[in-house]
Amino acid sequence: MSSVREGLPEGRYGRSADERADRKLKIVGSVLGVGLLGVVGWIGWDYVAGQAVSAEVIKFQVVSDSEVKVHLEVRKEASVTGVCTLISQDKEHAEVGRADYRFGQRESRVDEVVTLKTTGRATMIDLVGCQPSTATASAN
Repeated sequence: MSSVREGLPEGRYGRSADERADRKLKIVGSVLGVGLLGVVGWIGWDYVAGQAVSAEVIKFQVVSDSEVKVHLEVRKEASVTGVCTLISQDKEHAEVGRADYRFGQRESRVDEVVTLKTTGRATMIDLVGCQPSTATASAN
């Protein structure tokens, strides 16, 4: 008696259609993944490199009903004068103070405590943003 084989001998006639489809899917997935990582990296680099002046509120202290001391850390190019805008709000989220602060020091990192005058007792401080100074920017 002879035994009957079912199917083709393994490895004799090339890859099956499923193996070819799996390989194509892996290639397409890899290309799309690399493309997506490239786009995310480019957007991140553009965001970080595109900010000539940035800052962070380190802490603040409410001194009185009309004054808040704010510790800012400003990062900028040493040759750039930056202007940062701060606002303060009371417990009802009404704006009680707003001011622009100019940082013209010839340093790339500036730590400074500024005083923000308010019309009422502030409960929070918000850094609206920073940008390079123009000739029309006001200084405080």
